[in-house]
Amino acid sequence: MNRKWWVTIGAVVILLMVVGLAGCTSDGAFSGGTLEIKGNLNSQQEGIWVNGEGKVTAVPDVAILSVGVEAQAESVAAAQAQASGAMDKVIAALKNGGVAAKDIQTQYFNIQKVTRWDNTKQQEIVTGYRVSNMVTAKIREVSKAGAVIDAVAAAGGDLTRINSIGFTVDNPAPYREQARQKAVADAAAKAKQLADAAGVKLGKPVYITENSYTPGPIYRDVAVKAESAPAVATPISPGEMEITMNVQINYDIN
Repeated sequence: MNRKWWVTIGAVVILLMVVGLAGCTSDGAFSGGTLEIKGNLNSQQEGIWVNGEGKVTAVPDVAILSVGVEAQAESVAAAQAQASGAMDKVIAALKNGGVAAKDIQTQYFNIQKVTRWDNTKQQEIVTGYRVSNMVTAKIREVSKAGAVIDAVAAAGGDLTRINSIGFTVDNPAPYREQARQKAVADAAAKAKQLADAAGVKLGKPVYITENSYTPGPIYRDVAVKAESAPAVATPISPGEMEITMNVQINYDIN
């Protein structure tokens, strides 16, 4: 059977399917021989779509300190013993400064070989081992952050390593609620302006979605001498942080 016959038969089959479905009820895909698609495929192209943004400024109430110790010795055991002793003193200083045990978490632990290049032997020679142990500590009284840093630096001595300090809010939910209200109000104002400009009546929202952004801890480097605690605590300023909510709303129009 040649290609021409196949095309003819295919056309007849399609025609029979259309005729057979033409008698379907109003709930069917066809009605009176005319294709009727249930639902609205263009719903996202109807009405007025707007984006709204709301921002709220918050003063951080938690300081997150990244601190630890680093020790180096000829053997792993010696380096680890030095690091362990210094870390015990650092943890004790954190707790004495008001940091709860649940707010101290190990962030990083590493044992690494220390090598040098031997030009005579043309190979690396192991000269010792370095042990690093870092923790993050939540300081819930930001005003005490400077004093805690100084106490930690003195406790760990020359083995102390203070990487950075960050600031955040412990409970961002109330700030998100405020930002959400501002975002919805911003979207409503934009929709009203568009409706007035287009000469249509603004209806109710038929679709709403949101996207929030709460920045993580804003870290800053901290430079502290480990010789002894200064007479005046290391100055720490938490500044402010911004919590943002974005909404997208589809308004019906009349």
